[in-house]
Amino acid sequence: MTLELREVVSVDIPLALGKVWPYLRDPALVRRWYGWDHPGLDAEIRQLFVDGAVESQDVIGDATIHTLTLPTHDRLTLRSAAHEPHRTHLTVTRRSHQGLALFDGVRDEIDEGWIAFAHQLQFALSIHPDQDRRTLSIFGLDAGERGNRLLDRAGLRGIHGVPVGGHVQARRPDGTLLGGTLIYRTPLQFGLRLHGITESFLVVMETPAGTSPPHGTVDAILSTYGLDDATIAEVEHRWSGWWQQSVPQSRTSTAHVSSA
Repeated sequence: MTLELREVVSVDIPLALGKVWPYLRDPALVRRWYGWDHPGLDAEIRQLFVDGAVESQDVIGDATIHTLTLPTHDRLTLRSAAHEPHRTHLTVTRRSHQGLALFDGVRDEIDEGWIAFAHQLQFALSIHPDQDRRTLSIFGLDAGERGNRLLDRAGLRGIHGVPVGGHVQARRPDGTLLGGTLIYRTPLQFGLRLHGITESFLVVMETPAGTSPPHGTVDAILSTYGLDDATIAEVEHRWSGWWQQSVPQSRTSTAHVSSA
C-alpha cells in the first residue's frame, strides 16, 4: 500500500529555479543549509542527496517543476511559474504517519528537522547566496519547570507572542543585547534572523514534556556566514556562555555544545 504524502513545510525563495536547484544536488552547496556542522555531515549529505536520490522534471501549465526524492522517500519539490521567474517555491513532503509506530502523536523529529532546514535554505539563498556556512549548535537542554524556563532565562521571554516579522530583543544573562526579526514560528520551533556583525540565523526547537519528561528539552542551531576564525571564536564564546548561564539552576544539564 502506498501511503499518502503530506506537506511538512514550504517556503518561497527569491531566486530563479535554476539557481536554487544546485543547492539540492551539489554536496558543497547542500552543506550551506542542511543540518548543522558535525563530523558525519558530509557523509550524511552524500547518502541523502547523491546516493540513491532520484530527480525528475516536469512542466505543468506555466510552472516548471523539479523534484528530488530521497532514499528515505522524503520529497523536495521546487516549483517556479513563468510569470514569476525569479521566485521559487520549495515544498517538502513525507509519507503519512499512518501505521508508523514510532510517531508519538506530538512531535515528529524528522518533520521538525525539515522545517528548520527549509528555512535555513531560504535564509542562505536570500541573504548569503555565495557564502559558505559555519554553525554553532546545542542539544538537549532542560527546558525548565514553570516559572524557571530556559528560554525566559535566555532573554527570550514572550517570544511566542511576537508576530512573524516582528522585532525581538533579548538580553542575555551576561547583560549583552541580541536583536533580530522573527522569520517563522510553528508550535514546536521558531527562527530568528539575527542582526549583528553579520546577518545570522537562529533556529530554536522545543521538545514538549510529554515526549521528553519531566520538562521537555530545547535544541538550537546558529548558522553564520562570512566570519573569520577570530570572529567565529568570539561568537562561539558568547554562544556557549549564553546557553550555559541560561540553564535552570535546579537542574543539571546534559547538553552538548558543538561548533565547526
